[in-house]
Amino acid sequence: MTATAQPTMFQRIRTLLELIRFSHTIFALPFALLSAVVAWSLPDTVFRWQELAGILLCMVFARSAAMAFNRLVDRDVDAGNPRTEKRHIPAGQITTGSVRLFTIVCSAGFIASTLMFLPNRLPIVLSVPVLLFLLGYSYAKRWTNWCHYWLSAALMMSPIATWIALRGEILAPVPWLLAGVVFFWVGGFDVIYACQDADFDSSKGLHSIPARFGIGRSLKLAAISHILAVICLAALWHFGGFGYVFLTGVILVSLLLIWEHSLVRADDLTRVNIAFFNANAIISMGLLITGAIDVWLG
Repeated sequence: MTATAQPTMFQRIRTLLELIRFSHTIFALPFALLSAVVAWSLPDTVFRWQELAGILLCMVFARSAAMAFNRLVDRDVDAGNPRTEKRHIPAGQITTGSVRLFTIVCSAGFIASTLMFLPNRLPIVLSVPVLLFLLGYSYAKRWTNWCHYWLSAALMMSPIATWIALRGEILAPVPWLLAGVVFFWVGGFDVIYACQDADFDSSKGLHSIPARFGIGRSLKLAAISHILAVICLAALWHFGGFGYVFLTGVILVSLLLIWEHSLVRADDLTRVNIAFFNANAIISMGLLITGAIDVWLG
């Protein structure tokens, strides 16, 4: 008998990155960066490279910890779902011990990264409560149909946290309007994504909007959520002092959301992944690019 080849360090890292879908960090990171761009454009905010590094590290570590913890908590559920049974833990590609260690390391990395914003102490003070809220999402499906909006609330903290880290203030229109965009945008597309598991969730006693209200009503709710996201975007353009470049981005995002909803019907969910991954990556990056150009020109 031949000995089973042990995975190399590179293969282990690659598996962990695939486990947490590292490339999907692009969904929330642009909103944190756009909040930072606006903050740095203000005359009383000084740009520091270490703070930019702090934003990037906090976003990567926080999301990685939350995703790894979610995979850990949901491993038995994933194993019973035909759509997710081939994920890394139920498929035996990685051990639960490795994922636990990875979660702890990323959690510690997130808390440590907030030290890069000193002398502002608010980030380090708020880091543990924020982390607990992020990790708490993994249990939301056990008790609330509105779990999708726990996820969106977790992601909406990125522009607010960035503003607090750079400005040391909590109340300002730009980060909160950006947060509103993220809340309704992410909540809407997570409802669409969850439609794939409506029957499974219902049969296992798991909570979700599609399992509770059905796919047709859930798609309508997702559309309403995205309309509210566009309203928040328009308010951000108006009250944030942006110009026509960002307005162009708002219009394009609105059209992309319309296209996204045209791909999905109650009797045809085969194109959910196109709507989820392609359109949403373009939306987040497009808003960052048009917003940054607008601030630069302004």
